[in-house]
Amino acid sequence: MKKLPLYIFLVLTVFACAEKAQEKTLPRIAIAGLAIESSTFSPARSTTASFRVRTGEEIFSYYPFMAADSADRKRAEWFPTLRGHAIPGGMVTRHAYDSLVGVTLEMLKANLPYDGLFFDIHGAMSVEGLDDPEGDFITKVREVVGYETLISTSMDLHGNVSLVLAENSDLITCYRMAPHEDALESKQRAVENLLDRLESGKGKPAFKAWIPVPILLPGEKTSTRIEPGKGLYAKVDPETKKEGVVDAAIWIGYAWADEPRNHAVVMVTGDDEAQVKESAEYLAKSFWDVRSQFEFVAPVASLEESLDMALKSDKKPFMISDMGDNPTAGGAGDVTWTLNELLKRPEFKSADGPELIYASIPGPELVEKALAAGVGGKVEGEAGAAVDSRFAGPVKLAGTVEAIKEGDKDAGAEVVIKVGSIKVIVTSKRKPYHNESDFTDLNLKPREASIVMVKIGYLVPELYDMRGDWIMALTPGGVDQDLERLGYKRINRPMYPLDRDMADPDLTAKFIPLSGTSK
Repeated sequence: MKKLPLYIFLVLTVFACAEKAQEKTLPRIAIAGLAIESSTFSPARSTTASFRVRTGEEIFSYYPFMAADSADRKRAEWFPTLRGHAIPGGMVTRHAYDSLVGVTLEMLKANLPYDGLFFDIHGAMSVEGLDDPEGDFITKVREVVGYETLISTSMDLHGNVSLVLAENSDLITCYRMAPHEDALESKQRAVENLLDRLESGKGKPAFKAWIPVPILLPGEKTSTRIEPGKGLYAKVDPETKKEGVVDAAIWIGYAWADEPRNHAVVMVTGDDEAQVKESAEYLAKSFWDVRSQFEFVAPVASLEESLDMALKSDKKPFMISDMGDNPTAGGAGDVTWTLNELLKRPEFKSADGPELIYASIPGPELVEKALAAGVGGKVEGEAGAAVDSRFAGPVKLAGTVEAIKEGDKDAGAEVVIKVGSIKVIVTSKRKPYHNESDFTDLNLKPREASIVMVKIGYLVPELYDMRGDWIMALTPGGVDQDLERLGYKRINRPMYPLDRDMADPDLTAKFIPLSGTSK
């Protein structure tokens, strides 16, 4: 075989080396995170089984922008470890937290070192014996990956940003919409901010401004569909377009945990100290200035008043939010107080009364009886109050089985039991009902029902679009919307609106030390 001329061989060698070097320059980025919203005012506990855990390559399925052929996927060498997500609930048991974090840390150790880490959390996790779980988690992560690794943290706007979390995050952002229609967009922003800083060689932003804002409000008062939340959050993106600013965020905080870190926060990151400070203080002052304008996203009334309005309305379906036990905010999901009150109402005693769909109440033993009886069979038994019986005991249901569905990923088995004119969805395990298909899969026709009652706060988009009319009922539970009834003992005071006459706070930006430094 004829040998290549030396100059051609050298050129080919240079190209091969350059190509190999280019491959080596791809940043090495890990992925990790735990996401749950957990109420300390609920007796419920969240366990390892509460989390939908993805590990390794399976994690990519959660992020459409990280599909195999996506641009972001090709920009780095990725090392996904563990990402767990749970329906909001009670405090996480210490065993569950320690085991999930432990697995994450062991997986991180397997592929050290990393240039970056995408830390995908919610920010409102409460854990037995810990006041700041996300701060504890990121500290443990730092002990493994070190401080050369850039960490980009993505959060829900109902999360909490402690000083520990702020210091150990190099980049940090959160959603800008409630309901969270921009969740994946926000996560992608966190990933791309990280990639941009690594590829450009700029590394950690030089400045992180953190401002605690002494406001604690439920999400149902801070929807970005209406003012003042809409206008407040509209101010965030323009700040990120200013020279020297990487990102900006406003956290509402999480109202149903009694911990010192629970309050609103503004953070801005960037390389221009003056601009970072100016943007942070502008957003914090904007929030404080509209504090008294926040109202519930829909009319609010007692349960009795809500039912009276619904029964008089000719708009179908009239949707009522059973807010106090909303499982998507951290409620146990099995408080029976509301359902007990419904069963007392004379309007629903007859089978031909106004149709009311109630979603839902856990009752695994009653579900088993319904499965045995079959559709059309008669069934009698108790449901609910297995976790949270503070407001009412188990509810007794005696009626006809109208539908059965097995194998739901959240509920397990679901049955519809008709009691009078009320169609009660009873589940093996608690489940939030957010989609029209959740009802139609059970042969229910929610658009034709007089009333649809769901354990929820503000309506998620699909239910919102379905409503004929809507009211939110002030019902009891672990996520009671009447915050003054909760009995806080440990949050920092004064706190608006619990202390309505409080003096204006100091909203001067506090510069947080860069991770791994004391300045």
